[in-house]
Amino acid sequence: MPEHDLPPHPESPVEREDQGHDERPDAAVEPRDDGRSRLWRAFRRPTRVQVVVAVLLALVGFAAVTQVRTNQGDDTYAGLREQDLIDVLNGLAGTTQRSEGEIQRLESTRDDLQSDTNARQAALAQARQQAQALSILAGTVPVRGPGVTITITEVSGHVRVGPFIDMVQALRTAGAEAMQINHEVRVIAQTSFEDGTGGLLVDGQLLEPPFTVDVIGNPDALVAALQFPDGPRDEFAEDDGADLTFQEVTSVDVETTRDAAEADVAQTQQ
Repeated sequence: MPEHDLPPHPESPVEREDQGHDERPDAAVEPRDDGRSRLWRAFRRPTRVQVVVAVLLALVGFAAVTQVRTNQGDDTYAGLREQDLIDVLNGLAGTTQRSEGEIQRLESTRDDLQSDTNARQAALAQARQQAQALSILAGTVPVRGPGVTITITEVSGHVRVGPFIDMVQALRTAGAEAMQINHEVRVIAQTSFEDGTGGLLVDGQLLEPPFTVDVIGNPDALVAALQFPDGPRDEFAEDDGADLTFQEVTSVDVETTRDAAEADVAQTQQ
């Protein structure tokens, strides 16, 4: 038989596999990821599922720890006998009663302190008011208030000390609280009046006419004290030939003051 008529020699499976491998191009070998690399990537870029799982695990752990602590706390009195529990309750009741008694004692002390404080404050306020009133009467402080301004002008005669003292007394009786003459002398209880050459000597100081008297008090009462029949106005006109005029004002400034006088003989009672 001729050679060209022979059937082709069959290839074995091994030869076909070798040929197939020989025909595939050389491919680059990809590096394999080991477990450490995958774990590191999971920590750096966790997925949503991993985050949810982590949160759930944290909540479960927190609940377990809380339950353990609760169980430990509940077991404090679990091993006590009935009498022991009764003793514990009695001790707590006694402690509560002592605490309530101490609270009542402290509240009572607080109330006493507040009462004493209020009493001291009231006494201090009253003392300040009295000191202020005495300072005004003693003429040691300047004052301001409603009142009248009086002007006495000599017309046909000279102002004598008698009608002037009568006017001052009438004003005091009407409630005058502060008084000054010619913006020079503060009139108080110890003020002295004398006839002087060319005027009046008030506390040894010569004051010349016209006389200006600033008075603080109830204006209506002061005006009534000046113009009642045979009062200061009529007395100055008839006896001294002087003219007395006045003006009600809402604010009178009595700015002259005196040094505080010390008692020579009188002493306070203890």
